[in-house]
Amino acid sequence: MIKNSWVLGALFLVLTSCSLSKEVRQQRDTINGTWVLNDVSYEGEQGDYKAKLFNDADAYCFEGSTWYFLENNSTGNYNINSSTGACPSGVRNIRWSVVENEAGADRLQFKYIDEKKKDINGRTGYGMDIVSLSSASMTLKSNVNVNGSPIAVVYTFNKQ
Repeated sequence: MIKNSWVLGALFLVLTSCSLSKEVRQQRDTINGTWVLNDVSYEGEQGDYKAKLFNDADAYCFEGSTWYFLENNSTGNYNINSSTGACPSGVRNIRWSVVENEAGADRLQFKYIDEKKKDINGRTGYGMDIVSLSSASMTLKSNVNVNGSPIAVVYTFNKQ
């Protein structure tokens, strides 16, 4: 009887330690759907910046891009539309998640996948802090260093 109780207790701990917190589940549910990235801006050291985001395209190419997040299988994509040809158009498939970091802040992270949902770049991915999130808008921020000075890239989305 004691052995069975110990096994059930260990199983309970494993199952609960792998589950998502209520807050993370709510955020995933809110993020689920289609979003438009309306603005990419910078905070921190003053200056003009040319940034290549997510090892993909220049920041201005992402303005107006459409992002789709499917909560039930943690996949989605983003689509860059370029009428000028200056930006690499097309759909990029992603696997995404919301995680809570050591400081208690929530982050949206993603990595590239192929059509068969296999990782393209191994374990390489990208993460952004969730600054604000509602059913209509989302603001994300990623921190980088430029010449030793901290700069934040701010992404402002509206839900479609």
